[in-house]
Amino acid sequence: LVLGKQDMLDVDRQELASFLSAKDGSSYAPKSGEITGILKQMGDTMAKHLAESTATEDAAIKTYESLLAAKAKEVEALVASIEAKTEQIGKLGVDIVQMKEDLSDTEAANLEDGKLLAGLKESCATKKTEWDERSKTRAAELVALAETIKILNDDDALELFKKTLPSASASFMQMQVN
Repeated sequence: LVLGKQDMLDVDRQELASFLSAKDGSSYAPKSGEITGILKQMGDTMAKHLAESTATEDAAIKTYESLLAAKAKEVEALVASIEAKTEQIGKLGVDIVQMKEDLSDTEAANLEDGKLLAGLKESCATKKTEWDERSKTRAAELVALAETIKILNDDDALELFKKTLPSASASFMQMQVN
């Protein structure tokens, strides 16, 4: 029926006739062995790639886990450092406040000491002036004493003293204390 159709090409008709005239698979040679080999080779290649990818993924997971552990330790160390530095900042803040109070106390004491120093300078200047006056007076007294001694040591004065002083027989001596 199909062979009798007019719109079919002669080449196609001959091929169809040879296919239909052939006995059950006597002239048919299956090519599935070649396809099976290709599929098997593809399966082996995919299994090899899967093993390589799995090994690469396992290595990447181990690297990731070690990196994650290292980063966790680093974060822990940084958190401890931040806590220590925060505590240090607090202590330094307290120290700064105390030092500012000490500074204001020291400045007030310095101001008082400055007033005391000014008073001492004034007092010292006054005492120096007084000392200079006493020294001049004392020097004048010493000069006067030296002149008096000189006068008294003169021979004329000695004769005068001998005449005016009472003799030893006229002197009194205390014998008892009540």
